[in-house]
Amino acid sequence: MTDPKDFRVSDAEREHVVGLLQKAIGRGLITLDEFTERTDTALAARTRGDLNAVLLDLPGMVNNEQLLAVPQDQQELKATMSAVNRKGSWTVPRRLVVRSRMGSTDLDFREASIPHAVVDIELDVTAGSVKLVLPEGATVNAEGVELAASNLKDKVGTGANGRPHFVVHGLVRAGNVEIKKKARWFRHA
Repeated sequence: MTDPKDFRVSDAEREHVVGLLQKAIGRGLITLDEFTERTDTALAARTRGDLNAVLLDLPGMVNNEQLLAVPQDQQELKATMSAVNRKGSWTVPRRLVVRSRMGSTDLDFREASIPHAVVDIELDVTAGSVKLVLPEGATVNAEGVELAASNLKDKVGTGANGRPHFVVHGLVRAGNVEIKKKARWFRHA
């Protein structure tokens, strides 16, 4: 039986680890020089053992099989007279489909792992609300959203040069969509 550390890694897995290293630098766990060195190692990694080596000494960042799973290409979120929330650490698929019937969907991308340059979000909303909180540096294009007796508040503005870039489209009937950025709150011990 082959040791999981000897399994080959994909580009998506390498990008996921680079995202974890970006979080580590943001938390002050590594310096900019260490980030550069570890990122070069991660991008050149061929096996999971090679990839794990750049994270082993970082608390809460150890890579395991589940963490290195290739992100889904598409995920469907459904809310019928209920609420769907995603916040904190979660992996964002390349394409999200939000189906809401008299429900609410709140997606906070600020601490999420986003291994794709572009995230496609399709809306199918009837009498519901959708709130998207984008990370710093992200841009959005919501020009493809069709509104019928609905509201769209885009507090980020149209752009195409950020990473990640969100493309939001679909139909909203008697509903509300809000797209914004918020600063993270830090607690001092």
